[in-house]
Amino acid sequence: MTFFAVAAVAFVWLAAAMAGAWAVQRATRNCGWVDAIWSAATGLGAAGAALAPIAGAPHAPRAWLAAGMVAAWGLRLAGHIAQRTTGGAEDARYAAFRREWGAAFERRLFGFLMVQAAAAWVLVASVLVAAHNPAPMPQATDVAALLVLVAAVAGEALADAQLRRFRAAATGGICDTGLWAWSRHPNYFFEFLAWCAYPLLAIDLSGDYPAGLLCLAAPLMMFGLLRYVSGVPPLEQAMLARRGDAFRAYQACVSPFFPLPPRRRAGSATP
Repeated sequence: MTFFAVAAVAFVWLAAAMAGAWAVQRATRNCGWVDAIWSAATGLGAAGAALAPIAGAPHAPRAWLAAGMVAAWGLRLAGHIAQRTTGGAEDARYAAFRREWGAAFERRLFGFLMVQAAAAWVLVASVLVAAHNPAPMPQATDVAALLVLVAAVAGEALADAQLRRFRAAATGGICDTGLWAWSRHPNYFFEFLAWCAYPLLAIDLSGDYPAGLLCLAAPLMMFGLLRYVSGVPPLEQAMLARRGDAFRAYQACVSPFFPLPPRRRAGSATP
């Protein structure tokens, strides 16, 4: 197969997976399954693309490393979202879409999920390019990539666990402890960080693999989507509607995305 053939198969796989996700949410009336399926489909699709036989490009250890990294990311995230979705309320972002779109919800959601499939394809293509960097292995950048991925997955898992414990305590209010005292969306930050691993795998500092620069598209796209489009803005809008002044006070003290030391509230001795 050629690179282009593998990329085409990956897009068909992702589009089919998101069409299936649309059918699942329609049957369950819970769009949380959409994100679980997206995560699993992206992780498995990228792992498959990394290991796909490319004419003239035999499998190298870097391909197995890239496949293992992205599969671990996807399965961890999919499992977490599936656990959260089982027996839980619909994600606030999708619930807002359901109210806003009204009778057109199913039609518009299908189009939205195809856009998600296209976004996932950019991620899969980045893993594919990184997996086939022909530079000898190991390089220091390979080690750095693995460390970044491990830190990202561990950090996101920790943020998820801290939020889960806070909600289980049923104290109400805003979770502003642990990682959530440093970022209003630490899970989104670590999700972005995970995709910074693949440019490290792909970019050859000698300049012998210029295609590796294409992998910068993955973290740049994820940052833009999470920070400005489908992540922070709709979730914060929902939180403001539910928590009002309490969430505004939290916004005033805590960084929206990148973890930073919390600012002190006016007139308060504690963050």
